[in-house]
Order: sequence, then structure tokens, then C-alpha cells
Amino acid sequence: MNTMAIPPAIAAIEEEMIALRHAIHAHPELGFEEFVTSDLVAEKLAAWGYEVHRGLGGTGVVGTLKVGNGTRRLGLRADMDALPIHEATGLDYASQIPGKMHACGHDGHTAMLLAAAKHLAQSRAFDGTLHLIFQPAEEGLGGAKRMLDEGLFEQFPCDAVFAMHNMPGFPTGKLGFRSGPFMASSDTVIIDIDGRGGHGAMPHKATDPVVVAANIVLALQTIVSRNVPPLDMAIVTVGAIHAGEAPNVIPQTAQMKLSVRALRPEVRDLLEARITALVHAQASAYGATARIDYQRRYPVLVNDAEMTAFAQDVARDWLGEDGLLDELAPLTGSEDFSFLLEKCAGSYLIIGNGDGEGGCMVHNPGYDFNDDCLATGAAYWVQLAERFLQA
Repeated sequence: MNTMAIPPAIAAIEEEMIALRHAIHAHPELGFEEFVTSDLVAEKLAAWGYEVHRGLGGTGVVGTLKVGNGTRRLGLRADMDALPIHEATGLDYASQIPGKMHACGHDGHTAMLLAAAKHLAQSRAFDGTLHLIFQPAEEGLGGAKRMLDEGLFEQFPCDAVFAMHNMPGFPTGKLGFRSGPFMASSDTVIIDIDGRGGHGAMPHKATDPVVVAANIVLALQTIVSRNVPPLDMAIVTVGAIHAGEAPNVIPQTAQMKLSVRALRPEVRDLLEARITALVHAQASAYGATARIDYQRRYPVLVNDAEMTAFAQDVARDWLGEDGLLDELAPLTGSEDFSFLLEKCAGSYLIIGNGDGEGGCMVHNPGYDFNDDCLATGAAYWVQLAERFLQA
């Protein structure tokens, strides 16, 4: 962290916000269950003078602060939910709720935006409308989409919207940007294969769904290698196969669960078409039938070129080139901020969570958000807000 670049007003509240982050970390809540967290966020925002709206997405909170007569409107978003993981960090502020932990750093994202919120409310060094969006249920449940469906941008229109995520493996506090497709779409496919059960000693009198499933697994591997253009990213992962209970019984049915990802909408559509065709063809070839539940979940996250350049310029002018990460490659993970970017220009950036030994990736029982990022992330939000809503 470049301590020289941190405004004194942010440095003055850093310990307070770290303590706030630790309190959130110790009381993790899963998607759409962020009752304590949203209460805390709403209480803080109201005390600092924000107009607070609650209820979008169930537990979502939006804090609005209007200063001056400027017509520009800016949205900054942080996610609040935790994961169903049992924490193994041994920290003093570790999760007090068995089987739940902040294993993705959303506690840190919330604390960074709250720190920025407090500073911006005190300084009021901007001219326009600031919407701070504290979103529930990013982890697979589509909280962003639910907030949109319930009128987020109708009630709180934005000219641009931004979000930030910590990323282990990159130097602490450095900021990274990428224009265009940055994070993959994420779709879930449930395949139910209907065969004909029978005795394991008489397979000729059965239609074995396990054999069908095995051949579907092999056939699926050809989609990326033979149907997707070689320069495009695509992933088809068979994460689960469930069939049968006994070694001498051919089951009646089998079920497969797939994770499917792409970095271009056209490739996403191609994957759905090819998976559907291959599954039915393989099932038919062996005398079985298949039912496919193709769940299109998170779209490709596409950063707006102009807004990404703006966000990067803010970071460069503040921290210099040393404060920026080298050009980032696209990420194969997914993020429901993509829904917001489909409706509003904006950009999603990352902040390095540290690249030292002993660190681990998010969604790991040993992960923890790096508190040394908090002041940098909060100060960046302040810089971006003041620059976008110039007084």
C-alpha cells in the first residue's frame, strides 16, 4: 500500500473501518440472508447523512447523497454475502457461525465502500448524485439481477456504475483494469438420463444410463476442442455424476451436473447448442432418453471501454504507474455485476490482496481479506467519485 497516497481523512478512519470489517467477518450471512449486515450498513449510512433505501433484492441497501446542482449520477457497488464454508483461519475475528464464512472478501468490499461513504459525506467535495449500492447474494444467487428486476436503475438512475473485487496473487493494493470481456459467463446444466434398469448380471436386458453418461462426458470434450474457435475461451466441466447404489444393479436413471463458461456471448450460445445436440444424440445412440435443464445464469462481464479508461486514468493520476497492475488477462470466474453492466456503462476492477507465501485463493477455508487493502480501496472510491462528479 502506498501510504503516502492515502488522504489523511481516510487514514484517520482506517482502524475504525478495519474493526467494522472484522465485525462483519465474524458474523457472515449467506445470500438474501444479510439481515445483520444490511442493518449495520443502513445504520452507518443514515448516521452520515445518506438517504437510505432498503428492500431491493430483499436485503439490499442503497445510500444516496446529492451535493450541489450537478446532474451526473454515479453508482458504486459492494457485495455483502458470505459462503457456506467452514472457516479454518484461526483468526481472533473468525466466523462465529459454523459452516459460514466470508471466504471471498465481501466483508472487505463492504468496509471499503463504507469508509469511502463516510469520507465523502464529510468532505462533500463533489457536485451531483452518488448512489452507493450494497448488494446481497452475489455468490451464485443473482442478487444484482433481482435488484434490477425490482427497479434499481429506475429508482436510482446512474450514468455509470463501478465495482471492485480483491484478488489474491497480485501485489497488495495495486489496482487492475481491463476493457471489454473481463469475466466469463456461468451456466449450469442438469442432465437427467432415463434408461432401463436391470440386473448387473444381465446387462443385455437393460439400457445402462451409466454407459450413456460416460459417453456424454467423452463427447462433451470435443466441443471446446473441435467446435469453439481456437482463439476463444470456453469451459465445459462435468462436476457431478450420480447413478445407482449397488454394484450388481444397473440403475434406471443417471444425473449429470455441468458448469459451462465462455468469454463471448456468441460462444456461450454455441456451447448451449452443441451440448444439447450431443447429449440427445448420445442418449439416442444407446436407446436412452435425456432431459436437459439448461440454466443460463451469469452473463459475460463486459467492461465499457470509455468507463474503464476513465477508471484507470483516475488510478494512474493518483498512484502513478507503480500503483497499477500490468495488463490483466480475462478471468474465467463469474460475477453478477455483469447484469448491471448490461444495463449501464461502467467497469469492474480488481485490487491486489497480496502475493506472498501463505496466501490462498478466494473460496478457500483459509482465506482472509487483506486489511492493508482497505484504505487504498476506500481512497480510490473517493478519487473516482470526486473526479466523475466534479464540483
